[in-house]
Amino acid sequence: MKTEPVPENILRLERPHPALWTYYIMMAICTGPGIVATLPYLYFRFHTLRYRFDAEGIHMKVGILFRREVNLTYSRIQDIHLRSGLLQRWLGLADIQIQTASGSADAELVIEGFKQYEAIRDFLYRNDVTFEWTELRTDEDASAIGLEGQLKLL
Repeated sequence: MKTEPVPENILRLERPHPALWTYYIMMAICTGPGIVATLPYLYFRFHTLRYRFDAEGIHMKVGILFRREVNLTYSRIQDIHLRSGLLQRWLGLADIQIQTASGSADAELVIEGFKQYEAIRDFLYRNDVTFEWTELRTDEDASAIGLEGQLKLL
């Protein structure tokens, strides 16, 4: 599989935009009395959320007491969705939901807190393995990966 080099504007993305903290505050206020528990949780989530994009895949770390790390290679990506609610759109944010073939209905990884969500989505689509199938030109190429009889010449 050939992947494109990671563009400089994507490589620089590591921490979420401060607008995500504003969004978290608004969501905590909406919980009413639950703000007492919700706001500290979201505060630590915002301050520990880290992403890294490299040539192999996407890496996410979050949490203090219960640390969660997700390392997702580009070849495992099956589907990419953008989701944004009313407050997120007002703040210029969107969630990038990345699904794999893991069998779970939920997204394997959710990238949140970036205003460059369309650039991230486009970069992920360019590195998606399914777009490289157009490089198969002959039945020999197809049989090498087990697709005999399923190839239509371009």
